[in-house]
Amino acid sequence: MTTRHLRHRTALHFSLLLAATAPFAALATDPTSVSAPVSQAASAVQQQYIVRAENVDAAKRAVLAAGGTWSSPLTNLGMVSASLTQDAFAKLAAMDGVSVSRDWSVQVNGKKDKGKKADEPEKAQGKSRKFSHEHLTDQEVGHTLLVGADSLHAAGVKGKDVTIAVIDTGLWDDKHKDTDKRLLATLDATKQPAKLAKEVKDENGHGTHISGIIAADKKADGVHEGIAPKADLIAIRAFDANGAGAYMDVIRAIDWVIGNRDEYNIRVLNLSFSATPRSHYWDDPLNQAVMAAWQAGIVVVASAGNTGPDPMTIGVPGNVPYIITVGAVTDAYTPYDPSDDHLASFSSAGPTHEGFVKPDLVAPGGHVTAWMPYDAKIPRTHASDMKKKEEYFSMSGTSQAAAVVSGVVALMLEEDPSLTPDTVKCRLMATARPAIEKGELAYSVLQQGAGLVNAVDAVASGADGCANTGLDLQADLTGERHFGGPVGMAEDGTFFVHDGSGTPLEGNGYTWSQGYTWSQGYTWSQGYTWSQGYTWSQGYTWSQGYTWSQGYTW
Repeated sequence: MTTRHLRHRTALHFSLLLAATAPFAALATDPTSVSAPVSQAASAVQQQYIVRAENVDAAKRAVLAAGGTWSSPLTNLGMVSASLTQDAFAKLAAMDGVSVSRDWSVQVNGKKDKGKKADEPEKAQGKSRKFSHEHLTDQEVGHTLLVGADSLHAAGVKGKDVTIAVIDTGLWDDKHKDTDKRLLATLDATKQPAKLAKEVKDENGHGTHISGIIAADKKADGVHEGIAPKADLIAIRAFDANGAGAYMDVIRAIDWVIGNRDEYNIRVLNLSFSATPRSHYWDDPLNQAVMAAWQAGIVVVASAGNTGPDPMTIGVPGNVPYIITVGAVTDAYTPYDPSDDHLASFSSAGPTHEGFVKPDLVAPGGHVTAWMPYDAKIPRTHASDMKKKEEYFSMSGTSQAAAVVSGVVALMLEEDPSLTPDTVKCRLMATARPAIEKGELAYSVLQQGAGLVNAVDAVASGADGCANTGLDLQADLTGERHFGGPVGMAEDGTFFVHDGSGTPLEGNGYTWSQGYTWSQGYTWSQGYTWSQGYTWSQGYTWSQGYTWSQGYTW
């Protein structure tokens, strides 16, 4: 095989970890090497870890056998939280059939607007080109109209009887916002165990903003209706007033969602947060939980991250190849002028470290206006972006873009409840509108994925079998097989997408020299034909040449 391998970018400064080589192999995620000499006092210090085994009972036994203590058993995921000394960690790391990882931190992906140019880079050279919004009218433009969801609302498609779980900072449940009848449950995942609560007060504001983008039903001025205004919600708090959380809190929330999927008809899971990748996607415990949710039939939508525009900046869990990962576009604060609409400068870009193309698609994520409790931390810190009287806040981020896509997924599932997660992803990608320039992709697929989400066409699509081909989720979860994607790096540092045999695909969008034209507007095609199909969305068995560790180590 002539496949070229993606080389590690040392500038990313990732933590040194051991790559897994066997099912549930242990990750050396503790920043202190287990073989390094340490003082007796240091070796006795306990730290929090996440332990996974074949089932939760096996995980408990392993922790006890190593001399640690466990808590927060997660039956659906086979995980427990564990307090371990360094010695106990070393014993667990040496056990067969057990994986152990630090309980890393994670952050919501929202950016407050720093004035009018918050999501804009310096002006790029070259004239702007026309963006096509055929469905827009003369009324005020909002995120609902930008993706065509207003047309579906007019036809009666509003996400009814589809439940979306939002794992975030909580929800401001103000009765006049009309979520009381559609808010099926509220859960506090920061508690051990996770508990249903009467309310999960949003002291930060981010979770309320995300929920409003997805499912707000009240219109303040014709702009701020959600993408799926009749969808049901589950509000889950896993982040604090600062928008910060821990892996275990999020994983605890996902375990609950999987276990209660049928009771609440949870079809969509919105994850508007990210963390720095510290291992291969399959070894990360948060990613393992996300993969289990997808396997359970839940469509998982995650934000790409706000650390762009550099390549290889996709965060966890957006680096999971199976799920739907969303980048952000902005209208450059000119909603009536589509000619300068472009990718947001903060939107993270691919490839992942396993060579997968990410994001999968993009959605509006620049200065999106939605609900916000006026006394939450975000509006108190950034009062100029808050419309206190109307209780709306303008915010940018791939968090907001992910929320838009979660709403679109709810519309698709209302129209056809039989859709599987893989089919939903396929139809979103098959109907997205890529940015094009003179018939060529204007941005690399590593920047825009399949293009801008199109709600109307996604709901009407009959596409199938075009997402997650060549992958095996069950084998991935058990450790039997893992997968790499079709992206390599040439000697000059240019990324390229190949056809599986090492031959680069034709077309400008399939190669990327890492240049940026972020503030330049392009036409977002309504009828672009993917001449290469979706070869770039496929996966290949890791052992068949995709040992990317030749060139970097974790």
